[in-house]
Amino acid sequence: MNVSTISKLRFDVMASYARSPLMRSMGFEVEWFQVETTPVIASLIYDTDGLYSASVLAPDLVDRYRGVRHTDFHTTPQDAVTDLLRVFAEVVPQLEAERVQGDEPRRPVDFFTPVRPSDRLNHGFLQLTQNYGWTAAHEVIKHMMRWYEDVDGNFVEQFQTTGFDARIWELYLFATLNEADYSLDRSFPMPDFVVDGPQGTFALEATTVNPRVVDGKAEPDAPFDTPEEKFRYVRDYMPIRYAGPLTAKLNKKYWEREHVDGLPLVLAIQDFHEPRSMSWTGSSLSIYLYGLMHETVRGDDGIEKVEARKVETHQWGTKTIPSNFFALPGAEHISAVVRNSSGTLSKFNRMGVSAGFGSPKVHLIHSGWVTNHDPNATLPNQFSHAVEEGYDESWIAGMDVFHNPRALKPLDFDALPGAANHVLLPDGTIESHTPEWHPLSSTNAIVVGT
Repeated sequence: MNVSTISKLRFDVMASYARSPLMRSMGFEVEWFQVETTPVIASLIYDTDGLYSASVLAPDLVDRYRGVRHTDFHTTPQDAVTDLLRVFAEVVPQLEAERVQGDEPRRPVDFFTPVRPSDRLNHGFLQLTQNYGWTAAHEVIKHMMRWYEDVDGNFVEQFQTTGFDARIWELYLFATLNEADYSLDRSFPMPDFVVDGPQGTFALEATTVNPRVVDGKAEPDAPFDTPEEKFRYVRDYMPIRYAGPLTAKLNKKYWEREHVDGLPLVLAIQDFHEPRSMSWTGSSLSIYLYGLMHETVRGDDGIEKVEARKVETHQWGTKTIPSNFFALPGAEHISAVVRNSSGTLSKFNRMGVSAGFGSPKVHLIHSGWVTNHDPNATLPNQFSHAVEEGYDESWIAGMDVFHNPRALKPLDFDALPGAANHVLLPDGTIESHTPEWHPLSSTNAIVVGT
């Protein structure tokens, strides 16, 4: 029996959904193991009493990793690992019996077996399930799906057909909240998540900007060629596109529901209206939320600086809407709006490669723009990284939290650790608190080689 150490990320991809957030108050994991050629894994724990022990996990009858054994408690990690090897030797030969938990549903959750004819399957779904370059993402979602509760009853169908992007965004949020040690209450269909953890309790509803479809065909995007067109695109077209789903969620009045009453309420939005559009439309969301547009101007001294200018309305064609979402009637019940340009299928692929999943013949190059922390900077920094096993990235990396200055129930700055927090100051400027590494937009290049 060969036992190897594995990374925390690999362990988390397989089993973190079974971990109770209460464990954080009882101890912390220090090392992770897998019995090679088997699905049996374990974590070594150092508890608040100063003792070491190990928890052994294996897939239950519907392939969700669950605890099956626990070692005794020891004063040294070496003794705990020795005991773990003994437990492994007992569990592996009788794995089929150890897997039985007794509370499994009748069948495992399965996102990938088609439920509709092939001509109705989404291009993104086909790419995920058939394209060799996405095997790492496929592995990550395969483990995750066993724990995902389909409270609406239509998740799988939409994941495979018309709602693939929106469902990927929900899965991204599911992974991010789990990474932050939140327990997720999915017993209610709306909003999508009610979470509780070390950083507090709040409700979160996901939404997306989708392509406009006319007579069964996607409507072309607004022109984006000349400097004037780019300015209007950012200032007016995209704020209007963001306004649609955000005001629709505002009108749902989730705060009136008993299980949401008294909690901070967060709206999480992602832009999928064009391929990779989330990588260049983020600035429009801030403009719409606060009714402010930041522009780089050159002073009489020749020094460039960023100034905020108030925006009253957005107009595109015959449509005009008020700016400043947070000032709308009822918006005081929205604590914050979050986005992440990286919250796409490519994030799942990178996390999978980092955790050691997928084919070794698949290589990823992660390139883009990252926050420049120079106080005099007017442009972000560029980056380009080779993604390989052990690549340093978290699920939450790249997330922006825009706090509502009028919120009746403000969201704590520590609610989403690792995200950038943006807040409106009394003087009308926006102050941003960003982590050291905060990607603003990025792309993946997939290279299949030897």
